[in-house]
Amino acid sequence: MSLLALGLNHLTAPLDVRERVVFHVERLAEALAEASRRLRGETAILSTCNRTELYLSGEAAAAPAAATRWLADWHRIDPDELERYLYLLPREQAVRHAFRVASGLDSMVLGEPQILGQMKEAARTAEAAGTLGTVLGRLFQRSFAVAKEVRSTTQIGAASVSMAAAAVKLAAQIFPTLADRSVLFIGAGEMIELCATHFAAQSPARLTVANRTLERGQALARRFNARAIELRALAERLHEHDIVVSCTASSLPILGKGMVERALRARRRAPMFMVDLAVPRDIEPEVGELEDVFLYTLDDLRGIVEANLDARRAAVVQAEAIIETQVGQFMHWMQAREAVPLIRRLREQAERARRQEVERALRMIARGDDPRAVLEALSHGLTNKLMHAPTQALHDATEEERRTLAGTLARLFRLHP
Repeated sequence: MSLLALGLNHLTAPLDVRERVVFHVERLAEALAEASRRLRGETAILSTCNRTELYLSGEAAAAPAAATRWLADWHRIDPDELERYLYLLPREQAVRHAFRVASGLDSMVLGEPQILGQMKEAARTAEAAGTLGTVLGRLFQRSFAVAKEVRSTTQIGAASVSMAAAAVKLAAQIFPTLADRSVLFIGAGEMIELCATHFAAQSPARLTVANRTLERGQALARRFNARAIELRALAERLHEHDIVVSCTASSLPILGKGMVERALRARRRAPMFMVDLAVPRDIEPEVGELEDVFLYTLDDLRGIVEANLDARRAAVVQAEAIIETQVGQFMHWMQAREAVPLIRRLREQAERARRQEVERALRMIARGDDPRAVLEALSHGLTNKLMHAPTQALHDATEEERRTLAGTLARLFRLHP
C-alpha cells in the first residue's frame, strides 16, 4: 500500500518560490479533482503561507516523478526548477511528517496551533472533493489525534512565543480579567496590528488606536471595532486607558514621564500596564520608575519569548517519542490493510465451496435422501474442499518449505501440540 508526502516549506524554499506554488482556495477543489484523476489515487493538498504539500495514496504515491510534474504543470513552473526545493517522503516518513506538522513541530514558530486547523480544513476540502479515501482519511484523523495528545501531555504549546501573545499574558498577570479594561494602541503598523488581534481576542471593554495619520488609524480601528484618535490627543485621553501598547517609527519618545504622571493623577493612582515595542523607544525609561506603572520594553518581552521557546524545545523530545509510537501503530494498520485483498480472495474461495456443497445438499434432499446423510455429506464435502489446498501444499513442498508451511499452518489454525 503506497503513501507519499510531497512538498516544500519555509525550510526548503525561499518566499518567492513558496508564493508561486500556493493553491488558492477558489481553485482548490478543481486542483484536487485533476490531481486525483491524473495521478490515479487519493489526494489531499495542504497549502499555507509557509508550506505547500500533497498527500497521496494509491497509484499516485507510487509515482513521485509524475506527482512532481503535475505540481509543476499546475503552477506553470519548470519541473527541474521546482524539484530542487521539494521533499519526497514515502510511507513511514510521510506518516511521521504528517504527525509532526499537525503537532506544530515542523512550523516556523515551534508549537504554533494554527497549522492544526489548516490541516483539518485541507482534509474537509479533500473529502468534499471526493479525493480523500480510506488511507488518507485515516492518516489525517490520526494526525489530529496525535496533535491533541502532544498538546495535552507536553508543554509544546503552553508558553507564548510571540511578542504580542507575551504582552497579553503579562497584562493578564496585572489585571484579573481584560474584559473590563480599556486598551490603547499607539501606531498602526504590523506589530500593532498583531497586538490588536491578540488583545481583541480577550474581548476588552474598549480599544483605541492613536496614530499620527488619523486616516490610517481609522482603517486599523475599523477591523477591531475600535475608535481612532490623533497622537496629539494623547495627553488628554491617556488616563482613560488601563493598557497601553506602543510601536511607532518616531525618533523621539511619545510618552514622557510628566504626561504619564498627570494621567495617573487623573486615574487616582489606578495602575497602568504599558508595553513599548519600538526601537528607539516610544516611552521614556523614567516612566518605569513610577509606582503605579508596569512598563515592559522590547527586551523584556524578548527574554520572555526566548525562555518560552526554550521550554517548548525541551518538550520536543517528549513529543517526538509520542509521535514515534503513533507512527508504529499507523504502519501496523497499513500493513494489515495490505492483507485485505488476500483475505477477500480467501473468503471468496470459501464462499464458492460453501455454495457448491449447499447446492449438492439441496439436490440430495429433493430426491428424498435421508436428512442426516445429507448433513453428513455437506459437512464432509465442505471440510474436504477447505482442507484440500493447504494439505496439497504440504505434500508438494520440499523438506525446508514443509517446515515453514507447518509452522504457518499451526499458527493459522491454532494447532497446539
